[in-house]
Amino acid sequence: ITTLINHKDNTKKSDKTLQAIQRVGQAVNLAVGRFVKVGEAIANENWDLKEEISIACIEAKQAGETIAALTDVTTLNHPESEGQIMIFTDKTGVIKAARLLLSSVTKVLLLADRVVIKQIITSRNKVLSTMERLEKVNSFQEFVQIFSQFGNEMVEFAHLTGDRQNDLKDEKKKAKMAAARAVLEKCTMMLLTASKTCLRHPNCESAHKNKEGVFDRMKVALDKVVEIVTDCKPNGESDISSISIFTGIKEFKMNIEAVRENPYFQSKENLSATLEVILERTEDFTDSAYTSHEHRERILELSTQARMELQQFISVWIQAQSIKTKSIAEELELTVLKISHSLNELKKELHSTAMQLAADLLKYHADHVVLKALKLTGVEGNLEALAEYACKLSEQKEQLVETCQLLRHVSGTEPLEITCIHAEETFQVTGQQIISAAETLTLHPSSKIAKENLDVFCEAWESQISDMSTLLREINDVFEGRRGEKYGYLSLPKPSKNNANLKSLKLDKPDSEEQAKIAKLGLKLGLLTSDADCEIEKWEDQENEIVQYGRNMSRMAYSLYLFTRGEGPLKTSQDLIHHLEVFAAEGLKLTSSVQAFSKQLKDDDKLMLLLEINKLIPLCHQLQTVTKASLQNKMFLKVDKCITKTRSMMALLIHLLSLCYKLLKKMENNRWVSVTNKDAVDIKT
Repeated sequence: ITTLINHKDNTKKSDKTLQAIQRVGQAVNLAVGRFVKVGEAIANENWDLKEEISIACIEAKQAGETIAALTDVTTLNHPESEGQIMIFTDKTGVIKAARLLLSSVTKVLLLADRVVIKQIITSRNKVLSTMERLEKVNSFQEFVQIFSQFGNEMVEFAHLTGDRQNDLKDEKKKAKMAAARAVLEKCTMMLLTASKTCLRHPNCESAHKNKEGVFDRMKVALDKVVEIVTDCKPNGESDISSISIFTGIKEFKMNIEAVRENPYFQSKENLSATLEVILERTEDFTDSAYTSHEHRERILELSTQARMELQQFISVWIQAQSIKTKSIAEELELTVLKISHSLNELKKELHSTAMQLAADLLKYHADHVVLKALKLTGVEGNLEALAEYACKLSEQKEQLVETCQLLRHVSGTEPLEITCIHAEETFQVTGQQIISAAETLTLHPSSKIAKENLDVFCEAWESQISDMSTLLREINDVFEGRRGEKYGYLSLPKPSKNNANLKSLKLDKPDSEEQAKIAKLGLKLGLLTSDADCEIEKWEDQENEIVQYGRNMSRMAYSLYLFTRGEGPLKTSQDLIHHLEVFAAEGLKLTSSVQAFSKQLKDDDKLMLLLEINKLIPLCHQLQTVTKASLQNKMFLKVDKCITKTRSMMALLIHLLSLCYKLLKKMENNRWVSVTNKDAVDIKT
């Protein structure tokens, strides 16, 4: 649609241009057709929204057909259709149709979203209802029966929330959803063993306490999911979680930069107060009993330095408001650089402190000595030893909780902050639950179910310790600027981490002519992906290897098209080069599948197919060569070559998909004829 509306307003157009516009119009109409089919299916399953969705689908379909009609070159041959020529000058018709299309598509999406939210809430209510029955159950047989139903409901809920998590665009919400789903997944197993222990030992207080803890945590997680999908807090609550130090420093530096651009942007009192809030939070580090003396001294020193440099900045800033000279402007620039440098040094020190503390702690507790001792104590029924090791686990828990709080300050992104909060809550709750489970086993040392229950809670603790190691790596990657875009294609291989050739590539800024050329190549590539999708849709067996590789290539080519528009998942030169390497590899996999298929064909058909394959294989190798070639400071020349090769490969892919489909149908028909003839001979015999 953007392409249609943005095309140049010259009245004279070549046949090639008109045909390209027509193909864009047809591609839009086809895409709308597919979209409407899904919308209609949703409408048929949801009677309360059927009328609204159906009307929006009809509008979308009409708009798609209008765009296809207005861009149809064949109508230009008829002189009576003067309105058609107008579309290529003032574009009024296309713009009106595009507005209607975007409006109706948005309506369908919003209504479909309501359907998904409703499904999740309904599923959650079913889970809650069954949980209430599980809490009140008294007999083991009744528990098994209800838990079976609960398991099925949890599986349904997990699927719905998993799909929703993948659809969420907000990374913060995505992280919250992942945390809530992780709690529910782990607690389901805990709920089973904790409930069984309670039924086996109905008069044991610690067993009841253990079970109640699991139910409470699951209810909180279920409420959290509903908050995320409905985007609202109960009773109008707001997110009261305090801002992290790294986020505070980032905002403070932005305010300083704004003052440099506009001296009257804000007051000096605001800047001083903001810095004090940041430095006050560093007390979480300096007050910690686990922070080393060297780190504590360095943090205090850098905090004092930041205060002094802010005062110097304010002094120069006040002068700059009244005196407009070059020297004052330069001095202001210098004070900005100094305070930024101080804050960067403070960030490094805080990061180093938190990471070292966390790494040492994980290393120290890697062998899980306390957990092993608690298990042994329980089996022996030693209440004195239980008290000793419960105290040690509580100390370990407090250390881990405090470390998670420090890591949160240096996490660098909101999703990682949420992961830190989740880890903190998990250690806090699970630590207490392990102690109550150990107490139950110590009171009933011969109970198999009590032992199994303690094992489940200890595994949850060990799992969270393992997750902490991953969290540390992610925080470190963000701090060192190694965090890339997370984007996958089905089960395609992930980029290798060690590739020196990729690190040397930097995108040089293209001039307008280069940019226009890349955009034009990209548009043609986008149209080819639409043609490939049409060929793929013809196949009845969508699991066929040829179809799968073709679909992968089409999706990757579409991402490359988006890259030419400055959109989509590919952001850096490294993303692009890896993407093209995988695209070439998929092309070679496709040729192998087609070769395997050709062995089933007769000689003439086989030869025809092999000739086409032999055109694609060299193109795949050429693309691999281009991606590996070093073109320092000529990245756009490389992009140009890569897109040209990709276009040629896509054109061949479309031809191969069409040819394979025809040959497959021919082969199936021949088999049918031969079977029918054989049956006829058998009957005569």
